[in-house]
Amino acid sequence: MDIHRKGIIMELGLQGKVAIITGSSKGIGLETALHLVKEGAEVTICARNEDRLKEAAAYIFEKTGKEVFYIIADVSKEEGCKRVVELTVEKYGRLDILINNAGSFQADHFEKVETELWQRDLDLKLFGAIHCSRYAVPYMRQAGGGAIVNLTAISGKTPPASSMPTSVSRAAGLALTKAMSKDLGKDNIRVNAVCIGLIRSEQIEKMWKRQAPEITWEEFSKMERGIPLGRIGNTDEAAKVITFLVSDAASYITGTAMNIDGGTAGTL
Repeated sequence: MDIHRKGIIMELGLQGKVAIITGSSKGIGLETALHLVKEGAEVTICARNEDRLKEAAAYIFEKTGKEVFYIIADVSKEEGCKRVVELTVEKYGRLDILINNAGSFQADHFEKVETELWQRDLDLKLFGAIHCSRYAVPYMRQAGGGAIVNLTAISGKTPPASSMPTSVSRAAGLALTKAMSKDLGKDNIRVNAVCIGLIRSEQIEKMWKRQAPEITWEEFSKMERGIPLGRIGNTDEAAKVITFLVSDAASYITGTAMNIDGGTAGTL
């Protein structure tokens, strides 16, 4: 059925909304920025590497003909979070959406993880989300509401062995999401999380080149890994879910954590 001809079309309501996406010079963050721009949002992307940010901004302009605002920032530090929020509001006059995407993968056996690594991981994944949200919320309240999405991982729900510190910081992100949703619901600020499984990334591609360079990506993606859908996911598939969650189409969804993992997780 042609949903456009029949007039049955989902309205996302993102036209003119202002969004910040941390860690958005590549991967899921960049793909989500592209989706939001296509839906008519004004988007700030931020990361630590200026060259990558410039490349990301050029990529989005090539695909959409629209410019994004990019800011060089380290959101593992509170001052970096404050700067991103304040510069965005200074440029666009409001803030409606925050996607806390910045993160890295750090996993080892408990006794091998040094204190410094624990602190770095928590500073980036947990406190980055805390500080960005804390500076964003007053502006969302002024705008009459908003949406926050915290990116976590399925290991935050079902931590495997040797998954520290990342599984611990991701689990804390899930608790943060639920608690914030309870506190901010009265202000019409929705807070949700997405729990990422195996999604194509630079790290996964390096593993492919290292382990099986003789086969295609499609073949590597479909190797047996216990994923019920039988393949590694794409950034586009994650970006579509995140875009939905920050849109008006998800106006009655808050305090939830959605798995984007092809069915891998052992829990809902």
